[in-house]
Amino acid sequence: MEFWQFIPEVFIPWHFAVLCLGTAGGLLLGATPGLSPTMAVALLIPFTFHMTPAAGLILLGAAYTGTVAGGAVSAILLNIPGAPANIATTLDGYPLATQGRAAEALHYCFISSFIGGFIGVLVLVFFTPVLAEFTLRFGPSHLFWVAILGVTVIGSLGSKSVFKGLFSGAVGLWLATIGYDPVLGEERFVFTDLLTGGINIIAALVGLFAIPQVLFLLDASRAGERSEIRELRRHSLLASLKTVLGERLVLAVGSVVGIVVGLIPGAGGQIAGLVAYDQTKKLSQHPERFGTGNPAGVIAAESANNAMVGPSLVPLLTLSVPGSPTAAVLLDGLLIHGLFPGPGLFTEHAKITWTFIDSLLIGQFLMMVFGLYLSRHSRFAMQVPKHYMAAAVTVLAVFGTYSVQNSVADVVVMMTLGTAMYFASRIGFSAAPVVLGVILGPIAETNYLQGKIIASVGDGMVAYFLTGPLNLVLIGLCLVSIAYSIAGEIRVARGRR
Repeated sequence: MEFWQFIPEVFIPWHFAVLCLGTAGGLLLGATPGLSPTMAVALLIPFTFHMTPAAGLILLGAAYTGTVAGGAVSAILLNIPGAPANIATTLDGYPLATQGRAAEALHYCFISSFIGGFIGVLVLVFFTPVLAEFTLRFGPSHLFWVAILGVTVIGSLGSKSVFKGLFSGAVGLWLATIGYDPVLGEERFVFTDLLTGGINIIAALVGLFAIPQVLFLLDASRAGERSEIRELRRHSLLASLKTVLGERLVLAVGSVVGIVVGLIPGAGGQIAGLVAYDQTKKLSQHPERFGTGNPAGVIAAESANNAMVGPSLVPLLTLSVPGSPTAAVLLDGLLIHGLFPGPGLFTEHAKITWTFIDSLLIGQFLMMVFGLYLSRHSRFAMQVPKHYMAAAVTVLAVFGTYSVQNSVADVVVMMTLGTAMYFASRIGFSAAPVVLGVILGPIAETNYLQGKIIASVGDGMVAYFLTGPLNLVLIGLCLVSIAYSIAGEIRVARGRR
């Protein structure tokens, strides 16, 4: 099989050096709040101009893999996800860190990332033709229901109250409508010129997570409180490996969710991690342990967002349809070198294509090795005084937000949302549902409007959105998700009484 034939190409000294540098650099870029995988890959594209096509694609693929996993570092150590894909990781990763188990949490992160990512790339290798045909079945109505399924997760995400979770998500959906209507071009909720371009996802992500954390750190520093980290315990890597491998159901849920979401064009790792976390919590016999430092929460989120990487390239390489925003940037990397997605990519350019795919598989192993080495030094980040940490996070937040569009307006929006979230978090609201609403709002709205146009020349809205096997399956999952959220809160309330 060609997959095995071109593995030696990855170990050519120049190719392997590029793979190592791309993976290590991706981990560091991913750990920086605001520098998302999409931005990291976009920043590296100019460096591939004078490389061979194979080396250029290896660099971009390694950066993609590394940044998705690296975003968990700041999510666990600082409670600030390095990228949208790592939002769910904060829910149990940071509580583990505050218990002095930061190294343990990072072990879970990189081991489960390797397992999920490895499975995802195997799907890319062995099932590309079949899955490419499957992705063609997803039209606007199906993508609309996928977004709604993500919205139903909001009720049990991060908030102890379903009502507060849903309300926070509704606020996020409202924030997503600010700006210009995607079809009619009319202004909506533009109270100031700063909102003309709408709410940028990175600005919302950094603001809602980073700024409240900065203010909490300053509060604690001013009050003379000691660090939340009670102790920084060492943890056996072998024990962490046994824990991860013992969570077979969690790994299965995370990997399957990541694969399915990766195949759906435009969905992205943020949906994969959040849905996997939500479903794992609902399948657990002890859902009340989630959000308190449960290793299963970290394993589910990180296995899912890395399992998404390989499948997101299936529709890209075969149909020119990217499965995630980062895959869309990778498409530019292909076109720059004269490589056009389609059957010819696996025949005329088989050597380049299979070398790239093989590098993704080997890159998963390098990502785990570099990540586990990084976890050994987590204590240095955790022991930084609070006021120094607050200053560093503020600088990174402003830099990361401004660099997305070179816009001061994004920085103002980021600070405003963050300050509001600081006060909201004091009365029990969570940032995760708000960010999820901002992310899913444009996906739901755009596909609803496209579906409405298609339905107007067909059998009507009801027939288009509410019939068909795939629509019915997605609607059923939405209803089950809502029912589980409500039943879970009732069960917890009875347990307290």
